[in-house]
Amino acid sequence: MDINKRTILWIVFSVSLVILWNDWMVSTGKPSMFLPAPVATLAAPAANGTASDLPPAATTATIGGAAALPGSTPSSTEFKSERITITTDVIKADIDTLGGQVRRLELLKFKDGIDTQKNQVLFDANGSKTYLAQTGLIGSSGGTVFPNHNTGFIAKPGVRMLDNGNQVQLVLEAVQGGVKLTKTFTFKRGDYVIDVRHDVTNLGVVPVKPELYLQLVHDGNKPDGESYFNSSYTGPTLYTDAEKYKKLTFEKIEKENAAQLAKPGTPIAPDHPTKADNGWFSISQHFFVSAFVPQVQTARDIFTKKIDTNLYAIGNVLPMVSIAPGATATLDAKLYSGPQEANLLEQVAPGLELVKDYGFLTILAKPMFWVMEQIHKVLGNWGWTIIAFTILIKLAFFPLSAAGYRSMAKMKLVTPKMQAIRERHKGDPAKMNQATMELYKTEKINPLGGCLPIVVQMPVFIALYWVLQASVEIRGAPWIGWITNLAAPDPWYILPVLYAISMYITTKLNPAPADPMQAKMMLFMPLAFSVIFFFFPAGLVLYWVVNNVLSIGQQWYITKKYAVKV
Repeated sequence: MDINKRTILWIVFSVSLVILWNDWMVSTGKPSMFLPAPVATLAAPAANGTASDLPPAATTATIGGAAALPGSTPSSTEFKSERITITTDVIKADIDTLGGQVRRLELLKFKDGIDTQKNQVLFDANGSKTYLAQTGLIGSSGGTVFPNHNTGFIAKPGVRMLDNGNQVQLVLEAVQGGVKLTKTFTFKRGDYVIDVRHDVTNLGVVPVKPELYLQLVHDGNKPDGESYFNSSYTGPTLYTDAEKYKKLTFEKIEKENAAQLAKPGTPIAPDHPTKADNGWFSISQHFFVSAFVPQVQTARDIFTKKIDTNLYAIGNVLPMVSIAPGATATLDAKLYSGPQEANLLEQVAPGLELVKDYGFLTILAKPMFWVMEQIHKVLGNWGWTIIAFTILIKLAFFPLSAAGYRSMAKMKLVTPKMQAIRERHKGDPAKMNQATMELYKTEKINPLGGCLPIVVQMPVFIALYWVLQASVEIRGAPWIGWITNLAAPDPWYILPVLYAISMYITTKLNPAPADPMQAKMMLFMPLAFSVIFFFFPAGLVLYWVVNNVLSIGQQWYITKKYAVKV
């Protein structure tokens, strides 16, 4: 492989890494290096009010004038909230009677990413961390306030733990402003979906037309344990049939709020839909997601807003029908809070599986993961699955790789002739290139033939990176010995070192560049890339180690074969 060919390989590999880096930046909510930064978002107005009409996040146990349920006599406006814990076989949820908020949700089948002695927690309000699911009513007239997430609710007696049955329900009731809101949370066995039904009863003497809001509240802090090289996206996402999947950021919401304060009343063009009658919204994070899915074919306004310092919300406002005195209207919603497993997400709502973000090579990553799933069903270990998958990839690329290695073998054999050409024409680059091309033509050598297999494999490498980065199925999956989590970097750096050794051997098998400086640079490359691989998922490095070992065997055989012929 001559200097031009080496340079082309270096450029292709560098461009591929730049594309991977750009895709990582976009996936984590940072601006693309190739596209202008999107404009700030604007909270969508509700039908009879605005997103700013929503009550702020609950910060106190005072319900401020909330009426008691019929038949009871309030002694004070001070409400003593209670957290009711519902436990199923897969989740443990704490719901606060203050507002009927989901204040904590623990996944019983998944361990915490930092402290493996604890379970993974999604919803929580602890210290600087705030993550809540809230619902309530707005749209009142004459200053009357309907039950919302600051209102005190009364819990009806019932079973709190899923034992022998298939579901357990929690019913909460509150009366405020002449309206009774009944929230019914239904938890099912083996299901991360919580059905949330809202029954609104008009206790007054005139018709009312409230609006139901659903919102997810989250702080703007970075996730615990996140590093510069192993960053992930945490932020609001949404989906509509018309505009498909959208990723937002807390930074965008902050900028939109600042713009509104700087120029009150000035409209700001949003970069997400503000009205729909379908879709969902969520807070996505690495491996997990919480999403509200309102009932289908129901008009809704979509909003994002800043609630407080470093506290943001994304939600929907759904207008309800006019409710006559004594009548009841109902709106249903689903709240999914669990792992980003595509087979589970697809059953909840169209497009929800897109929160499992494979980057710009989703078209490759999805079928790749499907193949890996089928292999895993047989082998039962994700490490051996990656090795088997690597062998399959190598077999699929075998004809192309063989052609590339044959070209490299020929290049190695004519290296002395190329060095002679460089010595003869070292003062005339034009004649040197002309003589080199004539040599290629005489020896029937494709100067790019050795680079092609690597170029073709780069999309596979990038797609596999996102498969291992995004797949919760591989999170915490062990291989052998020291590799206890294939989705995390190798704790002992053994695989990156093996990668460096395999790359060094591969480099020595390739034809040496005539330029001594370039030869040194090519020997330095394995060390440089092995250092980068210190921060990559162990499963990805395992793929490259196995791929290199197979390549070494194939390259050695072909080189030896051509050497004998000559």
